[in-house]
Amino acid sequence: MNSQTQNAFRALADPTRRDIVQMLAVQDMTIAQLTLRFDMTRAAVKKHLTVLSDGGLITIEARGRERINRLEPQGMAPVLDWFSYFDRFWDDRLANLKKAIEGNKK
Repeated sequence: MNSQTQNAFRALADPTRRDIVQMLAVQDMTIAQLTLRFDMTRAAVKKHLTVLSDGGLITIEARGRERINRLEPQGMAPVLDWFSYFDRFWDDRLANLKKAIEGNKK
């Protein structure tokens, strides 16, 4: 597993960061807007955003004094690629199981 994939998994390992990703999937938000939705300090939210940014899952754009946090869907690609291996694995296993069951019915 490469470092980008590891950083993405690390970013998604925390439930607060997963909540932030879901919120940013709906709309771009500032740190202040996100802080209002959690029972934690602005500094704590900023740390979560840094981990998400390091994982390639969000970008942070400076607009004047504000920092706009935006979801980067392509940042999920390493995670989805990793999981797709297991999709193929289970598809093959289930297809073989189906053949075995149907073969025993005859």
